[in-house]
Amino acid sequence: LALCCNVFDFSDNTGKNTREKEIKRHTLIELGDFVSSSSTSKFSELAMEEIVRMVSVNIFRTLPPSTHETMTVDVFDPDEDEPTMEPAWSHLQLVYELFLRFIMSPEMDPKLAKRYVDHSFILKLIDLFESEDSRERDCLKTILHRIYGKFMVHRPFIRKSINNVLYRFIFETERHNGIAELLEILGSIINGFALPLKEEHKLFLVRALMPLHKAKCVSMYHRQLSYCVTQFVEKDLKLTDVVIRGLIKYWPVTNSHKEVLFLTELEEVLEITQLPEFERCMDPLFRQIGRCLNSSHFQVIKTSFPCKGRKPLNDDRKPKGHLLCLYKFPIFIVMNTCAIKRSHELD
Repeated sequence: LALCCNVFDFSDNTGKNTREKEIKRHTLIELGDFVSSSSTSKFSELAMEEIVRMVSVNIFRTLPPSTHETMTVDVFDPDEDEPTMEPAWSHLQLVYELFLRFIMSPEMDPKLAKRYVDHSFILKLIDLFESEDSRERDCLKTILHRIYGKFMVHRPFIRKSINNVLYRFIFETERHNGIAELLEILGSIINGFALPLKEEHKLFLVRALMPLHKAKCVSMYHRQLSYCVTQFVEKDLKLTDVVIRGLIKYWPVTNSHKEVLFLTELEEVLEITQLPEFERCMDPLFRQIGRCLNSSHFQVIKTSFPCKGRKPLNDDRKPKGHLLCLYKFPIFIVMNTCAIKRSHELD
């Protein structure tokens, strides 16, 4: 472990310390195999302290300036702009794998390990989600999720720390590389929330998840965000009104790609919505769908059709179903108008 605390400069291509780097790599592999072995009672408190120290020395570092820090949100395109890959990944990957095996090991006692995997360690771990290297963020996602599962005493702190990252992204920077990974962790956490939902969890939906929809780069993490929102609705159907009105509040005006994403998420929410909850928000909802059906963008119109066909929009047999009919007629008029207009354009 002491040998593996030596950190080498991989940005130097002169071949310096090649032998030492290879020795460290083989040592990390051996340590990983040892941690995964079936021997028992191998983690004394001193061993835990040294493992965490070695991991800290290797992974906690100053990250290079991100590509998006020198670009505006409009200019930076994650699909086209090449991210900065970590040159020391051949060592970092082994360190992450060793630490993950340590966290998952049945011989690791969380009551002892929490002295070293403490709040300071977790904060630094979350800061690393800013890395541009997707391989590193994927490792961090798995490790933080395992820490959340093993160290129950740290759960409130982990949720709070992730929330703070999201708040800073929403209200200050709109720049962060790891929002998708953090939301993926939150999706698993939300899935495990006990019922009835605590008030703090509902506030998180309103104050963090819904405002995340307004970011220009929402497409980078929308799949994970949509899953989190849907999880809340599945756990408490009364939140349907909050979610749908929140979507309408942040509905894009000039960005057709974002509109398609919003309509897809709306379709998923409507799929699990019941009529009593739906009736509370159907007025602004139908107005919004009507505007989408009258859009000049074909893809927005096409995506709007599944929404109007979802339950409970088509369920006129339920109580108060006649009220839904009153809202359907304007939409059908808009639809017919759109169809006629498109046919004339084609002619």
